[in-house]
Amino acid sequence: MSSKNLTRTMSGVVLSVKASKTITVQVEQLVKHKIGKFIKRNRKIQAHDESQIAKVGDVVELKECKPISKTKSWQLVSVTGNGE
Repeated sequence: MSSKNLTRTMSGVVLSVKASKTITVQVEQLVKHKIGKFIKRNRKIQAHDESQIAKVGDVVELKECKPISKTKSWQLVSVTGNGE
């Protein structure tokens, strides 16, 4: 077994910051269809934002972590830009 850190990372746009220390992020993924076309799939993810620095419309980087609650198993790494 290798000792590499294999945590998944994703980036997306913040949709909501209404809950305390929680942000809702929309992640867009391209999935290949069996015909060969690529289809956009959108997914909402709840992520932990300890310092509450993300705002609605920001593009953020997330990493997978151990489950914090029933719906949160992702953590905010950084804010990479704003959505404007």
